[in-house]
Amino acid sequence: MRLLVADAAHGAYAELLTAAAADLQLCVSSDPAELAAWAASCPLWLGPPDLLVGLLRQGFKPDWLQSTWAGITPLLAADLPRDYRLSRASGIFGPLMAEYLLTYVLAHERQLLARLASQAERHWDERLTGSLQGRRMLLVGAGDIASAVAQVFSALGVQVFGVASQARQQVPFAQVVGLSQLAEQAAHADYLVNLLPDTPATTNLFDARLLAQLKPSALFINAGRGAAVVDADLIAALEAGQLAGAVLDVCREEPLPPSHPFWSTPRLLLTGHSAAPTLPAPMVQLFLRNLQAYRAGQPLQGEVTFSRGY
Repeated sequence: MRLLVADAAHGAYAELLTAAAADLQLCVSSDPAELAAWAASCPLWLGPPDLLVGLLRQGFKPDWLQSTWAGITPLLAADLPRDYRLSRASGIFGPLMAEYLLTYVLAHERQLLARLASQAERHWDERLTGSLQGRRMLLVGAGDIASAVAQVFSALGVQVFGVASQARQQVPFAQVVGLSQLAEQAAHADYLVNLLPDTPATTNLFDARLLAQLKPSALFINAGRGAAVVDADLIAALEAGQLAGAVLDVCREEPLPPSHPFWSTPRLLLTGHSAAPTLPAPMVQLFLRNLQAYRAGQPLQGEVTFSRGY
């Protein structure tokens, strides 16, 4: 069976796949012309949506496409085919996301940036720091990534609450409420974290009305999708001191244009879509598990329902 691997790290993927699945015939590249030359003869595709969407627009189509991103928004455009199997990268980003959030939540509690500023001013900074103990985190999105995050932070003494489409009981969350209760729960959060995918229901979710509910000491982190945040409303909230700070890993337009006001917004940190990168080794393990399921005609881990958008 022929597999098209489209990725800048195609060499690493080829090495791992050759060692684990010698029966696969690999066509690997990051060059669009080479990928187009092979696409029609490869029923299986593996790679990021931004590379593979071009092949779909040229009229090529796989039997199954395994995305290396958790998000598959480019592949959902109205002019693209939907009569093939699509699976997103699922179950591999949780630990990486937990590391990312832990980095910036601790930096917030320990006032890392303020201490760097004090050092630059040669000022001995003896201010007291905060702690994770007893803090309350609200994860907007309660999927597999959020569950891994909740497990890490719960172990560190943080009360972790979740927001999903509907309320449910889910370990290790203290509680998972429906989306209609987001504003109510946000008012109690020390850390408000967006992990939602990009869907019509999540666009402009974090607006002036919601941000106004936050405590002045709260930290907002967006590691989901940039379209979930109303940029002007977040800027206004930070300038007015409605929240203590914001960390944005994602923006509506990436790379962020040099003229965008986020660059100079007070107490806002940009992290350049680096929260949970796709590492070849765990991605290959996921692909191989799904390959076994694909060959057996079984459901795939992270299989996408096109009408739902995830």
